[in-house]
Amino acid sequence: MTVPVFLSEELDGPELTLGGPEGRHAASVRRLRAGERVDLTDGAGAVAECVVREVLKDALRLDVLARYRVEAPQPRLVVVQGLPKGDRGEMAVEMMTEAGVDVIVPWSASRSITQWKGDKVAKGLARWRSTAREAGKQARRFHLPEVTELASTARVEALLAGAGLGLVLHEEAAEPLSGMELPAGGDIVMVVGPEGGVSEEELARFQAAKAVPVLLGPTVLRTSTAGVAAAAVLLARTGRW
Repeated sequence: MTVPVFLSEELDGPELTLGGPEGRHAASVRRLRAGERVDLTDGAGAVAECVVREVLKDALRLDVLARYRVEAPQPRLVVVQGLPKGDRGEMAVEMMTEAGVDVIVPWSASRSITQWKGDKVAKGLARWRSTAREAGKQARRFHLPEVTELASTARVEALLAGAGLGLVLHEEAAEPLSGMELPAGGDIVMVVGPEGGVSEEELARFQAAKAVPVLLGPTVLRTSTAGVAAAAVLLARTGRW
């Protein structure tokens, strides 16, 4: 069986106690037992390989077997995700996290049916970040993806301008994503539009910021699946897969 991963800020010392929500889940939901292996991570590359010494009501006492650090993968893949409707945003975040996307940027696009305003911003970010955290543990990621604050179109322009390569998925693009020349350094920033797509004004602004419109394929993908499909192409091309 795959060794389960739990998040912990405390990784020092020969013995550790996994408490809080993580410990409660491990003890009460996963029902781990003494002698079983678990890995703890801070989500930023530090890992402690452990074995369960004792199971408490809502915590685990662990013996540390080894520690190591996992370097962050390069190049970083940043996906700007236009806000989808309903729960498709969480679906997109889950799949992109499993695939290996490093940064997910929620974008309030002009054609987004869903708009985060007022208290919806904090609630939406909390859902996306929780989804990324849980999907990252399930995928045994020791570097959890960052879900940034809600971005305006101006903020997306700035991300594209500072990228090693900026891309915009667009159904009328002539250049296929699979044929793009990858940069020698810097982030790869890719924009995925909402259900209504990227507007002409947004596309023009992004192109002015050095972004290249690219075609993902001959079929039309939902916004919730386009990001993970495009990420798969890029991660394979970069050698990360």
